[in-house]
Amino acid sequence: MRLYRYDDSQPASGWDRLVSLDPNGHLLQTSGWARLKATSGWRAERWYVEDQIGVICGAQVLFCRRGLLSYAYIPKGPFMTSYQPVALSMLWHKIEHRCRMQLAINCQVEPDLPPDDPQLGWLAEHGFKPSAINVQPLRSVIVDLLVPEEELLARMKQKWRYNIRLSERKGVVVREAGEEGMDAFYELLKITSERDYFAIHERAYYQAAFSCFKPGREVELLLAEYNGQPLAGLIVFCFNGVAYYLYGASSNERRELMVNHLTQWRAMQWAKERDCHSYDLWGVANKESDASDQLASVGQFKSGFGGRTVRYAGAYDKVLFRPAYQLWQRMWQARRQRG
Repeated sequence: MRLYRYDDSQPASGWDRLVSLDPNGHLLQTSGWARLKATSGWRAERWYVEDQIGVICGAQVLFCRRGLLSYAYIPKGPFMTSYQPVALSMLWHKIEHRCRMQLAINCQVEPDLPPDDPQLGWLAEHGFKPSAINVQPLRSVIVDLLVPEEELLARMKQKWRYNIRLSERKGVVVREAGEEGMDAFYELLKITSERDYFAIHERAYYQAAFSCFKPGREVELLLAEYNGQPLAGLIVFCFNGVAYYLYGASSNERRELMVNHLTQWRAMQWAKERDCHSYDLWGVANKESDASDQLASVGQFKSGFGGRTVRYAGAYDKVLFRPAYQLWQRMWQARRQRG
C-alpha cells in the first residue's frame, strides 16, 4: 500500500477517472471544480492511496490563504473504492502534514455520506469533531432518472405536471444557451438575489464554469424564454452519472407561466440524454418545519419533482490552530447571518 500525490503535471482527466472509481465519487472532488474555485482564490492538492489491486481512496484538498494562515477544505470527500481504515489513516496523515505546512487553522471535511454511515468512524479516530458550520446543504432531493420520462412525470406531484404542461402550452421555450446566454442569466441572478436575499458570485465566476468543464457535456446553461424574453435559467453540471443543479435564477415577470417547473424538467431531460442516473436538486431546508431556513420555500418547490430526500453527515473539523479557528468561526457565522 502506497501514497501518491497527483500533481499538476499529470492530466486533470486522470484525476477525474480516479474519483469516478468510487460509484459515489462527487463533482466537488473533480479537477474542474478545483479550477472553478481557483477563480475565487482556492488552490488544490490531490493525494491517493493504492495497493497492488488498485486505488483505495483519495482526496482533493482545497486551500484558501488569508494573510499568513490558511483554511483547508475537503468537499464531498474523500472518495473510496472500499472502506479501508489503514489506507484512510495513511491519506489523512499526509493531508494533516500538508495542512500544517500551509499554516492551516483547521481542515474541514464534508463527506458525501449519511449521518449513520459506519465509514465516518475514521474521522473520530483522527480527532475530527462535528463542525458548527456547514458549507454544503445537509439535505438534498435526488430524482431517479433510470425510468422512462412518462414514469418521471407520474412520480411528480400533480400540480407540478400541470405546471410543466401549462408552460409548454403557453409557448415557453427552454434552450441550451451555453456561455452565450451568460449575460441574460446573470441579470436574472441579480434579480433573484435581491428578491430572495442571498449572496451571489461575480459574473466571471459563473462564466468560468464553461472553461473549467466541457460545455454541453459536463456543464450547460438552460434559459427559459417567452417571446424571446428570458424568464428563468439554471446551470447544470454532470459527473459520474449524476447531474447537479447548482445555480438557478428567475425573473419577477410572467410568473404565471410557471417557467421554473419547465426549466427543471428540461434539465432532467438533458441529464437523461447524457446517461445520468440521478438528478441532484441540491439544497433543501435541514428540517421540513424550519420556516426560518432560507431553503424552506425552495425545498417545497424541489420536493414536488418526485425525488427522494437524502440527509448528509455534515462537516467535521480537525482544529490545528485553536485561537484562529475560534475567530474564524465567529467571522463565518457573522457572514452567513448577513447573507
